[in-house]
Parts: sequence; C-alpha cells; structure tokens
Amino acid sequence: MKNNVLIYPVILHAEDKGYSVEIPDIDNGTWTQGESLGDALFKAQDVVGMMLGDKKDYPKPTKLEDIEVHNYDVKTLIYIDMKEYRRNNPKTVRKNVTVPEYLVTLGKQQNINFSAVLTEALKNKLDI
Repeated sequence: MKNNVLIYPVILHAEDKGYSVEIPDIDNGTWTQGESLGDALFKAQDVVGMMLGDKKDYPKPTKLEDIEVHNYDVKTLIYIDMKEYRRNNPKTVRKNVTVPEYLVTLGKQQNINFSAVLTEALKNKLDI
C-alpha cells in the first residue's frame, strides 16, 4: 500500500455561523462544514477519510500555491493518516469464505475467532 499519510489543501469559507470547507482534490470537489474553525478542519479530515477509506490509490494533491482564493477565504492544509483513520473507524461487512472443514473443526475446538484471524491475515497481506 502507498504512503498512508495524506496532506490535502482545503479552502475555508467564513459563513454566518461557522465555516464551510471546500476540498478540491477529493471527488472533483467535496464540501463539509463546522461550527468553529477547529470543527471544520476536523470534519474535513473525516470526509477525506470516509471518501478514501476503501481506496488503494489516492488523488494527487494540488500544490497549495496553485489554489486560488477569493476575498476573505483562507487556504490551508489538512493532514490525515489513513492507517490510523481505518483503525479508529472500522466499518465491518459480513463475508462468507470457504475453508477446509478440518480447520473449522480445529478452530472451534480452540475457540478461535475466525473473523479476527481473517482480519489480521488480510492486514498482514495488505501491509496495513
């Protein structure tokens, strides 16, 4: 897996109550908002995590100096560690798998959690 630390530019727009945040490099422009500056930046990180959580390749970030802003808008960078994001925001799905019967029998005898074993094996295989 590629580098898990991502840095993307965002544009903050002051609103009557809080801030709206434009994330130009995610899904051809994604938006979120927050009641405070900190809340808006946190939500921008969360949106990036949600949008890229199941991706292997990430969009290339635009250089901050190439971002144009108007009047009182502010451009800045957000940082997200995708490995940490996935660990802190696990979404589970049910997946049926086929394994040899003798492994199931032995696993049950030893009270092995098959989901945990498969999850750990996939993380190791995917180097995440």
